[in-house]
Amino acid sequence: MPDGEPTQLNAAEGLPVAPSLEPALATIQAPPEYAPVDKRVIIISSIAIVVGACGALIASILTHLIGFITNLAYYGRIDWAFSPPSTDRLGIWSVFVPIIGAVVVGFMARYGAAAIRGHGIPEVMERVLFNRSRISPKIMFLKPLSAAVAIGTGGPFGAEGPIIATGGALGSFIGQVIHVTADERKTLLAAGAAAGMAATFGSPVSSVLLAVELLLFEYRPRSIIPVALASAVAASVRAILVGSGPVFTVPTLSQPSLTALLGYVVLGAIIGVFAVFTTRFVYWIEDVYEEIPIHWMWWPALGAVVVGLIGLIDQRTLGVGYVNIDHILSGQVVGRALVMLVILKFISWAVYLGSGTSGGTLAPLFTVGGGLGALIGWVATTYAPGLEINVNVAALVGMAAIFAGASHALLASIIFAFETTRQPMGMLPLLAGCSAAYLVALLLQHSSIMTEKLVRRGTNVRTEYTADFLDRVLVKDACTRDVVTVEGSRTVEEVRTWIATRAPDTTHQGFPVLDGAGQLLGVVTRRDLLDPVHADTITVGDIVSRRPAVVFEENTLREAADHMVREGVGRLPVVSRTDPRTVRGIISRSDLLSAHRIRIEAAMVTETPPIGRGWLRRQARRSGAWKEESGE
Repeated sequence: MPDGEPTQLNAAEGLPVAPSLEPALATIQAPPEYAPVDKRVIIISSIAIVVGACGALIASILTHLIGFITNLAYYGRIDWAFSPPSTDRLGIWSVFVPIIGAVVVGFMARYGAAAIRGHGIPEVMERVLFNRSRISPKIMFLKPLSAAVAIGTGGPFGAEGPIIATGGALGSFIGQVIHVTADERKTLLAAGAAAGMAATFGSPVSSVLLAVELLLFEYRPRSIIPVALASAVAASVRAILVGSGPVFTVPTLSQPSLTALLGYVVLGAIIGVFAVFTTRFVYWIEDVYEEIPIHWMWWPALGAVVVGLIGLIDQRTLGVGYVNIDHILSGQVVGRALVMLVILKFISWAVYLGSGTSGGTLAPLFTVGGGLGALIGWVATTYAPGLEINVNVAALVGMAAIFAGASHALLASIIFAFETTRQPMGMLPLLAGCSAAYLVALLLQHSSIMTEKLVRRGTNVRTEYTADFLDRVLVKDACTRDVVTVEGSRTVEEVRTWIATRAPDTTHQGFPVLDGAGQLLGVVTRRDLLDPVHADTITVGDIVSRRPAVVFEENTLREAADHMVREGVGRLPVVSRTDPRTVRGIISRSDLLSAHRIRIEAAMVTETPPIGRGWLRRQARRSGAWKEESGE
């Protein structure tokens, strides 16, 4: 029998040849055709557009609500305009404003929904990973309200985290009230989250990248298209409401030199170290609160005491501080004032965030990172002018690099800095600095400020994306061609006898069943054949109870694996599309596992490169340990 041809149990195996059987099953069950998009994507995209528009409106409402509470708490007036907090009017009494806000947030968390605690993105990630992207509808109302209270009363947070969480909750809610799959609900959740960020900063592209890197955990057309549309709509609505200019002001930048780029790489590496320190410090603060013998609803009030006292020293630390970021990037804050802002803002934010109150991380990180970058840039220009470091560029790189290092969202960080400043000459320094920060942060700590909370709960979250290896291997390249088949007309007794006498010669656990013409009827397993429930006199064809599940030679191993799961089988006959009832091979679960050997070996250093061999040879000759066949 030639290699690759099916081996049939007939007269050659000691069994008499039987007349042809009529096919017991009229059809085959093959994997569905691959389609990157379908009509469902159009439906989900249409819903995502609505989610994007609503997300932009939510962002506007939350911003105005923060302004209302800020004006009421610090200025004693009714005004919805966004204003930075000021301690000038209240003086020493301004210390109690954050405390009052923290008490309100604590009550809302305990008696409303504990999920409103935290900065939003880790909680949304948790729902995506473990709750089929379901978020309680209460979060849509309590999260922005609690964030408005916390930030409006001086909390040193950004509004973007709560807006992202609220937009995600909106998308999830819509995905729960209409009939969608869990994957589609995840897409709507990510669309709402991206819309929230795009509406806050006018950064639609980086918002999509952030959704991909932190929420979707995938990059494929059926998810990226709805998210991109939602983000674009949200940015458009924002442009109508507040204008389309850049969020942050940076003086016009020039093309950096090569030495300057190297300097920005070093700057990024330093910022990467600080990003890891930031993550560890925030969670250390959380651990400290865990040791305090009072209910967690009172922890924000303790953190608010620190916020209020630091606010008395420097009122710039209060509130979202978008103006501070703008001043740092434009060079309006320098010297001692910049040092004080960076240190005090960091302490105030970390202590209050660790208490479990409601607020975002992006704006504080941008403030601290931008300030550090500006300070390092100033040192470089003062003591190493030959590097040609630009202080404004250093501040921009620091702002983006700290977020890249802390969140592990590299691409989102780079594009965000570009979109919010509209400075194309900053792209090279951003790419160099953020990449260095990302590298250093990963070397020092595998988890990010977004995933550390999940890691502490026993979940290993890997925010890296590779093409599915099984999607790159075809069934025809991995299947077993030496197929042992059984004629459907044979009796169970005959086949049992064959198994008993020939079992040591084969490890096959499943056998395609063919009719007399060699056409596929189905598949039976060794367990089916040996099951005592089947009488000896019945034929193997009578055991076949379902239409055969097959896979085409041109299918990928991923499609084969998915088809096995859908059909509840451990092996599939391999057929061609032109002749789908002629068995050309068989693919089993063990074949799928064996295929991964190629992937594993590709990641291993299996041989010494030629330059390495030459070096080893020279060293061995010098030591007298090398002796070639020539007799040297």
